[in-house]
Amino acid sequence: MTDEAEQQTGADSAPEVQANSPGAKLRVAREAQGLSVQDIATRTRIAQRQLEAIERDDYAALPGIPYAVGFARAYARSIGVDEVMIAAEVRQAVNGTDLAANRYEAFEPADPARVPPRRLAWAVAAIVLLLIAGYTLWRTQLFTPPPGADVGGQEEQAQSAAVVPAAAPVPAAVQPVLFTATDDVWLRIYDETGERLKDGIMKKGESYTLPSNARNPMILTGRPQALAVTVGGKPVAPLGAADRTIADVPVSAAALLARGTPAANQTVAPSPARSAAPAPRPAPRRVRPAVTVPEPALSSAPAPAPAPAAAVPAPAPSAADGTSAQP
Repeated sequence: MTDEAEQQTGADSAPEVQANSPGAKLRVAREAQGLSVQDIATRTRIAQRQLEAIERDDYAALPGIPYAVGFARAYARSIGVDEVMIAAEVRQAVNGTDLAANRYEAFEPADPARVPPRRLAWAVAAIVLLLIAGYTLWRTQLFTPPPGADVGGQEEQAQSAAVVPAAAPVPAAVQPVLFTATDDVWLRIYDETGERLKDGIMKKGESYTLPSNARNPMILTGRPQALAVTVGGKPVAPLGAADRTIADVPVSAAALLARGTPAANQTVAPSPARSAAPAPRPAPRRVRPAVTVPEPALSSAPAPAPAPAAAVPAPAPSAADGTSAQP
């Protein structure tokens, strides 16, 4: 009888001691809400055996201190108990066990309730891979020209590559522009800012070379026919009509080359006689070969005498003469 009383007394005191532990508080709160351990496992996504270990305060059955604290916080949050208080009590309870002496981990795992399920993680990874593949395909199509356009572009590049070496003209900017006076002439050469590069009278035979760094040079003169202009040694067309003032005429190498050569631009004014129809040229005189007339050979036969001329009667005197004819 005495032993049975002691056992009953110990059984009654155990719940009172366990009621003050964090596991007991969680169990009482769960039972008060009419929930089972399986319900809490569904809510928190924590294994049922680990929830039962927390209710028994058997923290040695858990992977470590961070897991014990994290599981207890999730358990308390799912049933509306103060999770901060439960976490502090779990840490205090664990510190007095062998788990704290043999094992220490410096991190606390995330709440299992907030960890996405494995299927969701795989779905997100598949979506990311599809997006990367689609973006790569789009970039490839964007920067890859169609086959026809590629061939056409290659042909154009080949043609341009074949034409460029053949032409290879000297840039107009590096070709010197030379003005030579064929007669005394006044001129003024200036750039686009109005700065005078050449101003005055050029004597016959005098030459002037345009500076290569002149910006859009132009000329003013009243006798453009008295200037012979060459670009790189090649003559160019006259700058204007004879004895007519020209102004603001570009004289850069490019502008002068665009005017062409004198032979290409010089036009011969037709004369009035040739405007209607060209006058027929006289036929060339055909020179006949000289025919040598042989002289008559002297012979015994006398030359025939010329025929006597017919006698022409003298005109009768008129009565106005006042003379009478003598018989």
